Parts: sequence; structure tokens; C-alpha cells
Amino acid sequence: MNKRTDGILTKENIEALHSEGQLLTSLPFDKDQVQPASLDLRLGAKAYRVRASFLPGKEHTVEEKLIRYKMHEIDLSESAVLETGCVYIVPLLESLDLSDDISASANPKSSTGRLDIFTRVIVDNTQQFDQIPKGYKGRLYLEISPRTFPIVVRQGSRLSQIRFRIGQALLNEDALRELHNNETLVATSEPFISGNGIAMSIDLTGDDKGLVGYRGKRHTAVVDVDKKAANEVLDFWEPLYVRDQKELVLDPDEFYILVSREAVHVPPLYAAEMVPYDTLVGEFRVHYAGFFDPGFGHAAAGGAGSRAVLEVRSHEVPFIVEHGQIVGSLVYEHMLSRPKALYGTDLGSNYQSQGLKLSKHFKSA
Repeated sequence: MNKRTDGILTKENIEALHSEGQLLTSLPFDKDQVQPASLDLRLGAKAYRVRASFLPGKEHTVEEKLIRYKMHEIDLSESAVLETGCVYIVPLLESLDLSDDISASANPKSSTGRLDIFTRVIVDNTQQFDQIPKGYKGRLYLEISPRTFPIVVRQGSRLSQIRFRIGQALLNEDALRELHNNETLVATSEPFISGNGIAMSIDLTGDDKGLVGYRGKRHTAVVDVDKKAANEVLDFWEPLYVRDQKELVLDPDEFYILVSREAVHVPPLYAAEMVPYDTLVGEFRVHYAGFFDPGFGHAAAGGAGSRAVLEVRSHEVPFIVEHGQIVGSLVYEHMLSRPKALYGTDLGSNYQSQGLKLSKHFKSA
């Protein structure tokens, strides 16, 4: 088999970027910072409360905009609370000096999305969030806005992740259909593949007690993003149950954790991403944290199909979702090569073989 010349960079490729000086770090990598197809990004020592979200635009750096919009500076060398409803900008410990053939994109980590923490990576001289152009040289910044729970963060906290790619890695509709026929990407008898994506729908059948999801509570205590299993579920979440109708009314600006009807499979030679919702299916946003690494739901990696947890927020008006309603789609990209370690048992991943599951910060029921 000929080696691919385009695709998503693996853990080994990312480590090579670091050794070559294309990926720069203020501190050495954490032990588990480099994932099979992505790199976790770490907060630096300072955060800046800003008046509002912004993009620098083609003619400006983020630093120049910070001088204009920052309200005050917060020391993250120990720890600090970031309040709900506020916007913060944090310079990251990682920066880039990419070659002209490498671009990148960023996304919140799974645990970040499940806490309803809105994050976006910003770079200098750009008009887009979470997109790093080919050959970018400069600092990385993270915009953070906790939406439901106040959070505790510190230098080194990891809320976002970055993927590097060479060339065109996205599978088109025909290639995606062929891959599904060979590998069963989603466990459904009638996959809906359109526009280079494979549809994901919502599961409202519930477990044996009728539990279908959770709604975030307001005015809670803080969540420390670096502490696992430290919080009681019912202190932060309202369990949601459905009966015969198998439908759920989403209240405006409330945050919900639900689960996909389909079990997802990401074969070892591919990476996937949940793309933003199509506004034609409803005024709500699904899945803040979109990266699925090679091996997610893969039987040999301990998955045997894993559900996608859906982070859902309605906008403007109440909206009724029904069981089986399409709420998003997965796109797949080629890996540059097969990662040596896959998501799952190889790495002790938090969300392999998952069903409906809250973030790692909460105690098991």
C-alpha cells in the first residue's frame, strides 16, 4: 500500500513537529498530552477578562486587540475562578512555526463541552475561530466563556485540542458511503449520508428507568476542571425522564446532555468530527466538542461501537426534539498513517464504550 501524502497527523507526527521546532512549548509536554490524532492545549499563566469576544482581523494581532478590550488580568499560576457569562482570553503554553504545507484546526475537549464551557482558539491576523492557516507562525490564544457552571482553572489546564493536517483529508460522499459499507461507521440499518457527512440522531428511549439525559442547574458551586469524580451529579444536574411520547422540550438557553441513537465507530486509519448543526433542522446547537480520535468505538480498542454524547442548547424559542430526529452529522478524514496507540484501551480513555455519560468531573451514579 502506498503511503498517504495527505491526511491528519498522528501522535508520532505531532511529536516530530515538536522536535523539528514547528510546535513550540513553554513547558515540556505532559505525559498524556499528545493524543492519537490531536494535541491537548494548555493554559498559560495569565487570563484576561475582556469586554466581549473578538477576532483580530487580517491587520492585527490578538495582543493588539487585548490592549484595547481587556478589563483586568487574572493570575493562573495557582488557580482562579472563571465566572459564567464572562469572556476570557488566555495565551496558551503552545505556539506554532508551521511549514507551508501544514494547517490545523481546534475544538473543545470532550470534557470541556460536557461542562458547557464555550472555547475557541484564536490566532493572529485571522478572521476565523479555531482555524490555523498553513504556515502559521505565532502564539495561540484560547477564548473561554463558561455558560452554565463557574469553573476553576490554572496554568496547564487543558480545555481545547488541536489537529494538524496536510492537504485535503476529508472524505467525500462516495468515499464515506464506501467506508461505511466496509467498516460500519454508525450502527443503523438506514444510514443517511449527505454532503460529506453521515447523520446522527437523538435517542429518547431511555434506560430501564426512562432516563434520557440531564439538564444543567444554575447557580451551582464551582467545577475544578482538573479534578476527576469530585462532584455529586445531583448538585449540578437535573435528570430527565420521558414516558410514552419519546419527545423532549428544550427550553431556551438551557444546557442539555443527551446521547445519540447510533453507536459510532472510527476505524484506526481515520479521524472524525461532529460538524455544527444545520439550521434547517432546528434552532439549536449540538455538540460543542467535535473530535473523535482513531479507535473510538473500535472493537479492538475496547469500543464495539460507542454512543456520541450530545451537548445541546436551544436558542431563542422552546424546541421539541423527538426520538430519532437528526441533530448533526459526522465527517471523516484520512489519517496520514495508522497511530501506534488508539483511543480506548491503549490509552485508558475516559469515554470509550460510553452511553449517556456526564464528564469525568462527576461521580458515577
